[in-house]
Amino acid sequence: MLPLAANWRFFNSADSTDTPSQTVTPPPAAAAAARLDSASQSLPVQMPVKKRAVRRAPARADRPFKGIALILLSTVFLGTSDVTAKYLSTGLHSIEIAWIRFLVFALIMVPAMVPGTPIYALRSTRPGFQLLRGTALLGSSLFFITGLRYLPIAEASATGFVSPLFVTALSIILLSEKVGVRRWLATAVGLFGVLIILRPGTGAFHAAAFFPIVSAFCWAVTLVMTRMMSGREHATTTMIYSSIAGVAILTAMVPFVWVTPTLNLILLGVLIGVASTAGQWIVVLAFRYADASVLAPFSYTQLLWVSILGFLIFGEVPDLWTVIGAVFIVGSGLYTAHRERVRRSQLLTAAGESSPNP
Repeated sequence: MLPLAANWRFFNSADSTDTPSQTVTPPPAAAAAARLDSASQSLPVQMPVKKRAVRRAPARADRPFKGIALILLSTVFLGTSDVTAKYLSTGLHSIEIAWIRFLVFALIMVPAMVPGTPIYALRSTRPGFQLLRGTALLGSSLFFITGLRYLPIAEASATGFVSPLFVTALSIILLSEKVGVRRWLATAVGLFGVLIILRPGTGAFHAAAFFPIVSAFCWAVTLVMTRMMSGREHATTTMIYSSIAGVAILTAMVPFVWVTPTLNLILLGVLIGVASTAGQWIVVLAFRYADASVLAPFSYTQLLWVSILGFLIFGEVPDLWTVIGAVFIVGSGLYTAHRERVRRSQLLTAAGESSPNP
C-alpha cells in the first residue's frame, strides 16, 4: 500500500477558549428574529459538496512469478492476433488492418469512457504520457503487420524478439533498474539467436526484416512506459488512451489506402481486435508484479504459438536456422529469469527477510 497515511495531517478547525461569564440583557424576541434573518441573507449558504470518487491504481506488488505467468498468457492472445493479421495482409493494407484492430479495441473500451459509470476511467493524471505510450503501441503494431506481408510469421516474430535488448537499455535509462553483466550477456545471446535466424549478409536476408526490428523498438518503449505508470495509473485508463491514440492517428491515414473488406475479413478483423486487446490488458496487469527486464524474455514463448499456427494455417515450416536461433532466444530468457531469481533471493537474505516466492 502506498504510504499516503504518513503524509496526512489533521487540524482542528478552531480552538475553544473559556471566557469569564458576563451579565447581559437578552434582546426582545422580535429583535433577535430580525438579526437572525439579516444574518441568513448576508451569509452564503454552504451546501455539502459530493466529491467524485477517483479510481486509484492498485499498488505494485513484488510477485515476479505471477507477472511471468501473465506474460506467458498474453503471448497466446498476441500470437493469435499476429497470425490473423498475416492472413489479412494478403487482401488489405497494413494501415487498414491496424485501423480495424484499434477500432475494435476502442469500442471495447467505450463503457469505461462514459462518465458516471462504475468503470469510468478516462481521467488520468498523465494524459500526455498515456497518449505517447499509445502512439508507441500503434507504431509497434503497424510496423509488425507491414513486415508480415513479406516475411514468414515465425521469422518476423523471431526478429521482433530483439525488443528485450531495447528494454534492458531503456530500463537502465528510464527506470533506473540495475542490470548486471550476466543479464547483459544473456540478452546478447538472445540477440545472437535473432541474427542466426535473419542471417544478414546472405541471400536469406530480406530487407523487410527491418520492419519487425523497428516494431520491436516501439514495443520496448511501450513496455517501459507501462512499467513507469504501473501502480500510478489504472490499467483501464492505460488501455483507453492507447485505443484513443491508435484510432485517432489511423483514422487520418486509412482513407488513403481504403479497400472495402468482405464480411469474412471484417470478422477476422474483429478477432484481431479482441485478441490483441486481451493480450495488451494482460501485459499491463503483468507489469504490476515484476520489472520490465524480468518479464521481457518470456515474450519469446510467442514464437512457439506463431510457429504452430503458421504451420497449420500457412503451411510454413521453420527452417533449421530458425529453430537454432529460437533455442538461443529461449535459453537466454530462461537464464535471465534464473539470474533474477538468484539476485532477488540474495537481496532478501541480506535484508534478513524470507523470499516471497519459496
